[in-house]
Order: sequence, then structure tokens, then C-alpha cells
Amino acid sequence: MSDRAMSDKPLIEVRGLSYRYPRRGLVLDKVDFHLCQGERVALTGANGAGKTTLLHLLVGLKKAKSGEIIAFGEPRNDEKSFIDVRARAGFLFQDPDDQLFCPTVLEDVAFGPLNLGKSREEALQLAMDTLASLGMAGFEERITHQLSGGEKRMITLAAVLAMEPEVLLLDEPSNALDSNARQHLIDTLQTLPQAMIIISHDADFLAQLATREVTLENAKLNPLATGTGINVISAEHEHA
Repeated sequence: MSDRAMSDKPLIEVRGLSYRYPRRGLVLDKVDFHLCQGERVALTGANGAGKTTLLHLLVGLKKAKSGEIIAFGEPRNDEKSFIDVRARAGFLFQDPDDQLFCPTVLEDVAFGPLNLGKSREEALQLAMDTLASLGMAGFEERITHQLSGGEKRMITLAAVLAMEPEVLLLDEPSNALDSNARQHLIDTLQTLPQAMIIISHDADFLAQLATREVTLENAKLNPLATGTGINVISAEHEHA
């Protein structure tokens, strides 16, 4: 297969994906979706629509009731096959406190590389390099739970990026950030090469990052209708 054909192949694709909660009922109904190299896809919809559920399914944190998940060219059907996906698709949780659990920043950021088989020296160096690249050098020995909300968000991003993922799955990344921390995060994400799926209710945040938008409504995933919602970065945008 040519390099061009490989680059055109979706990094992640789902076909006919469905998921039902016992009490909430159907939240995903035969959903089709793909994420290609270079894309930053805004995933929007009302609270409870199933956006986070979809991200959980993509990395095997939940199991689909029906449908296919193809990630990095391989079908993913069981826990063993999703281990590789979780190493290659970095998941930024909505609440940083769900992701940070080591005593110091350096330990938190080095944890992922250590789990991927890096030596302690390699993992620590990778962690320090990643922190420096995000403008967080000097935070290595800080106590994680004493950081501000914006600092925690950047440290969770560092922890994800230190694993050198090919895809980023970002669940409400700007949630509870002040304006300076939010802009720092936007500026950082704009420089990253990874394809992304971004869940957010912040239309301006998405307008500065997304290359296209899909919305979840009534358990269906649809491209955003032309002329509604955010305008993606490929065009001039203005807010209604």
C-alpha cells in the first residue's frame, strides 16, 4: 500500500456502533464515524447525549452492544486488543483529579511511559522534556493536588503527551479554566500534530481548534448542518 493510501486511511473508524444504558436507554444508535490524520473534530451535543460514552467505547473503557471499532487499521473486539489503542490514543479526562494520582508532577507525567516499558531514566527524561515543551518546566517537584485548575489541566496534558500518542481524545478540556489558562491550552493544542476528538460546550474554544464538527442528538451522530453552531478554523468565523 502506498504512503498516500496509508495516510488517507482513518486512524479511528466506527461502523454501526450502538450502546444502551440499563436506565438511560439508548445513547448511541448505529453510529458511524471516522477520524483521519490532521483532523481536529469537535464532538458536540447536549449533556447526557452520549459524547463521553463514545470516547470510552473508542478506548475500550466500555463495551459496545453492537457495531465495529477499527483503530489504527485493526478491528478492536476485546480487552486485549484495546490495550494497544489506549497506548496510542491519549485520553484527557474531564476532571484532572481523575487522572492525577502520584505525589509529584514528575511522577505523574512519567507514569505512562513507565507503563509502556520505558526505563526509569528514559521515562523521567521524557517527562521533563514534555513538561518543558508545554511551558511547565520547574513544576517537576510540585505537589500535584496543590496545583491550580489550569496547572492541573496542563499537567494532565503532559501526562498524556509523554506517552507519545497518535490521537488525542479531549473531554471538556477547557472546563473550569480561567481566561489565561484557557488561552494557554488553546495555543498549546494548536501546535500539536495529533489528530483530535474534542468534546466541549465552549463554542469559541472549538472555533479556534476544530477542522469539522459532528453533533450527537437522539442517539444519532450527524455532521453539523451548514450555517449553524461553530464555524471551523478553515473559514473566517463570527459569532451570532
